Amino acid sequence: MSKELHVIVASGNPVKIEATRLAFVSMFPETEILMEGIGISSGVSDQPMSNVETLKGAANRAEGAKQTRPEADYWVGIEGGIEESGGGMLAFAWMVILGKEGRGEGKSAAFHLPPKVVELIRGGMELGEADDVVFAQENSKQSNGAIGRLN
Repeated sequence: MSKELHVIVASGNPVKIEATRLAFVSMFPETEILMEGIGISSGVSDQPMSNVETLKGAANRAEGAKQTRPEADYWVGIEGGIEESGGGMLAFAWMVILGKEGRGEGKSAAFHLPPKVVELIRGGMELGEADDVVFAQENSKQSNGAIGRLN
């Protein structure tokens, strides 16, 4: 390996850190990737309820990581969100990557949540909590999350 890249993921969530690591290893196969997760506030609701709010949360996380650790090469913010759609509810995630030469962003596929999960969210639960109740899990957003379970 010829070069090293230092990547800061604006989260302590092991799922987000590993997903980012896999993406960078895929994009830079001949490079050693130094991956570090740090807790950064999204600056949005704990459960973003729109596409716009979710993207803003990912961007805020990436910017916060860059301000906190400016010596890195890349800063990554990932935010999961939900949005009402045609009587149902869609779940998705946004990723914002900042580099020394600019910004990139991408959105995951969106998928409909099961009716029982939607009912719990509409009752005030966050998606991760609702998943835990419906699928009899504990802290699932730190392991596979809704996207991993339902995708």
